[in-house]
Amino acid sequence: MALRYYQGTVVGQGNKLDTEAAAKKLRKAMKGLGTDEKAIIEVLSTHSNSEIQQVKDTYKTCFGRVLGEDIMDELSGHFEKLSLYLLLPRTHFQAYCLHQAMEGLGTNETALIEILCTCNNREIEAIKEAYKERFKSDLEKDLEGDTSGHFRRVLVSIVQGNRSEEQTIDPDEVKKNAKELKKAGVKKVGTDESVFNRILCTRSIPHLQAVFEEYIKIDGQDITEAIKSEMSGSVRDAFLAIARYVSDPLDYFAECFYNSMKGAGTDDERLMQLVVNHCEVDLKDIAEVYLKKYKKGLSRAIQDDTSGDYRKLLTRLTNLSVIQPAIDPAMLTVVDLDQAKQQLDGAKSS
Repeated sequence: MALRYYQGTVVGQGNKLDTEAAAKKLRKAMKGLGTDEKAIIEVLSTHSNSEIQQVKDTYKTCFGRVLGEDIMDELSGHFEKLSLYLLLPRTHFQAYCLHQAMEGLGTNETALIEILCTCNNREIEAIKEAYKERFKSDLEKDLEGDTSGHFRRVLVSIVQGNRSEEQTIDPDEVKKNAKELKKAGVKKVGTDESVFNRILCTRSIPHLQAVFEEYIKIDGQDITEAIKSEMSGSVRDAFLAIARYVSDPLDYFAECFYNSMKGAGTDDERLMQLVVNHCEVDLKDIAEVYLKKYKKGLSRAIQDDTSGDYRKLLTRLTNLSVIQPAIDPAMLTVVDLDQAKQQLDGAKSS
């Protein structure tokens, strides 16, 4: 089975990185009367997250000032918020999103699901550490205090970071798990969520993919249709997210982007979180799926739903061809060599 190839829309400066030049550009953009928003957008959209951390350090060293504080003084609204999100180390940003989802009255279950249900073990551990460092609190305990019932059990299971990473598939175990899921759902009066929890939260991705294929054979319907018909509320949304992410992560996130902008008004918080979390990982691939699925480019959809400098920054972050240099293989996430070669050949000829 070939490795999947994912490419973000922000690939950074690589060996061309000049943190002092970037810091000077940012300081000049915010010094004196008026603000050069274009310069700020250019720096933030052409540097990777790790490079931005270096630029922040250089900015403080050169000018004795905190970059985030200067941005808060100079910018406002969604443009300010998105700029500040880009300054956070990525795992700290994800920890911030989770904390924000539980802060105050009510809980943003969608944010919890979209982050936690799509992370691997290593990412879960990194987020837990960042959460503890930033908020002096334990993520699992906060989740337990802010959620309830079967939904809470799903999240608690996930944050253990113990999903199997076994790549070998046991056909007998696959058939067994598919039958267990059917028995716990469509063949039962009421649904045994604990069976879904045990299988969906602990089995490896390749194993679950095989289980979902087997499930169609024995039940005649997709596992997502079974979940929709048998469950409701946040636990249904969590299990659906896991099933859809396992089956096709790019399609899942394309729909997340679409849902953040559909209908009257835009869920700007969700949109910003999606862009920041994916711009360096797989946003180019998500955008390609989005175009096929909704017959409209992701960058165009974002432009139509936002405005001002906020729109300009989002557009730069989501459009690889506008701002990025030729692809460096060392910056790719997971590489399928044949696809990577095709991308490089295309970049050289353009």
